[in-house]
Amino acid sequence: MSLAPLQQRTAWKALQTHYEAFQGVHLRSLFATDSHRGERLTAEGAGLFLDYSKNRVTDETLKLLLQLAEESDLRGRIEAMFRGDKINITENRAVLHVALRAQRGESIIVDGENVVPEVHGVLDKMAAFCDRVRSGIWVGHTGKRIRNIINIGIGGSDLGPVMAYEALKYYSDRNLTFRFVSNVDDTDLVEATRDLDPAETLFIISSKTFTTLETMTNAQSARAWSLKGLGGDAKAVARHFVAVSTNAQKVSEFGIDTANMFGFWDWVGGRYSMDSAIGLSTMLAVGPDNFRRLLTGFHEMDVHFRTAPFEKNLPVLLGLLGIWYTDFFNAQTVAVLPYEQYLKRFPAYLQQLTMESNGKHVTLDGTTVTYQTGPIYWGEPGTNGQHSFYQLIHQGTRLIPCDFIAFAHALNPLGRHHDMLLANVFAQTEALAFGKTAEQVKAEKTPDWLVPHRVFEGNRPSNTIFAERLTPETLGTLVALYEHSVFTQGTIWNIDSFDQWGVELGKVLAQRIIPELESPAEPPLNHDSSTNALIRRYRKLKAATK
Repeated sequence: MSLAPLQQRTAWKALQTHYEAFQGVHLRSLFATDSHRGERLTAEGAGLFLDYSKNRVTDETLKLLLQLAEESDLRGRIEAMFRGDKINITENRAVLHVALRAQRGESIIVDGENVVPEVHGVLDKMAAFCDRVRSGIWVGHTGKRIRNIINIGIGGSDLGPVMAYEALKYYSDRNLTFRFVSNVDDTDLVEATRDLDPAETLFIISSKTFTTLETMTNAQSARAWSLKGLGGDAKAVARHFVAVSTNAQKVSEFGIDTANMFGFWDWVGGRYSMDSAIGLSTMLAVGPDNFRRLLTGFHEMDVHFRTAPFEKNLPVLLGLLGIWYTDFFNAQTVAVLPYEQYLKRFPAYLQQLTMESNGKHVTLDGTTVTYQTGPIYWGEPGTNGQHSFYQLIHQGTRLIPCDFIAFAHALNPLGRHHDMLLANVFAQTEALAFGKTAEQVKAEKTPDWLVPHRVFEGNRPSNTIFAERLTPETLGTLVALYEHSVFTQGTIWNIDSFDQWGVELGKVLAQRIIPELESPAEPPLNHDSSTNALIRRYRKLKAATK
């Protein structure tokens, strides 16, 4: 269907008018005039409960946001994704991370072929391999059992696996040590391998093309480290390295048996791939059964997103609220605050998912956007953040919408700890919403000069995402919640959420600069004056230490 430009849509214009009349309304008055607001403005699905009542919205706001979703053909775009249409238009690819968690027997067609059987074929191959490693049947070159797993990747080939490992550590095999190497900084690999025995160490090299600069540089150094500790026999590589890739020739040239190569597909973007073969380290850590539980959680949220009415649809609501703050309140960031130590890497994972997806400045037809797109995502686990950056959220000059994530049950119950943790969740959202007036501060007999410093304006919006406990299923639903929220926003902004050309230019320039840094003779330099001077200074300092 043909869509009007975003800012010309009826709902967008109505939202602008509504915002101008509404922007000064305080959450205090919204709650005071609606005693059931806290029960009404909630939604539930796939095991997650969303309280969005502490947002600066009215029923009229929500009606207009939902109308905007309809005018943007969100339902049609959802169906196009699930059908396998090539909605990643700049790369002419389908966008089918949902196929990675489709159940056996389902059918999702790409280029005339049902891809679901192939997905489950890879999952079965992964499970068989993981069972061999976890049981001790798979041994290294010297006959020793594998006790250390090192995943080497970058971007989605690292952020997903390391986040999932930390998030599901409670369910992991503690007889195995897991490390993750992504940075081409030599320190990353050196520290990851420093205290390990090469005879007991297995590397997973995750690179679709097996040519990614950082990943393959680290892989070659890992290969050299491994062979040095195993007597230099190149045959040892096949017992200590496996690949997640689609380039069988490069994998074989490296020395990896292609029988131990686990593939994935062009219709899976890196930041959407943690539930593909990229999750091999996750499956090794938690076992095939728990990995399938993770996939079940993803699938449950997929079904919810595809079938739930928009007014009860968690990803849609989360996405629309983000648009409300980004484009009308000019909020520049979103804080994600998990009150669960196991989710300490979740905000970092979301940074790539959200910012690589929606950090775009042109529409699908190449027109420059005239509105804000992807906000900056950041955060730390509670309660740590309360003693650092929460000061700015509460009393700073910037509006920072917050997502609080909490669980009813602790995985490691210890006395009063969990009650104290949850008390802080509820207290923070209450304080952000309602603040503390000058009259309330004065009533505490605060000296007049100190009153302004102790006033909390409130009216700071937040969502509370609540679940029973952190399980593999719950992690899947949480990740899929944000995946589909990103999709919702990208659809309305009319951008391609599934390409990432912005990462390319720096890569190309780095390939040009590397030989200039390594050249024995002084190379001719044709960069700008700053880059030329920096290269010369580095070469001079490098030479001085030889």
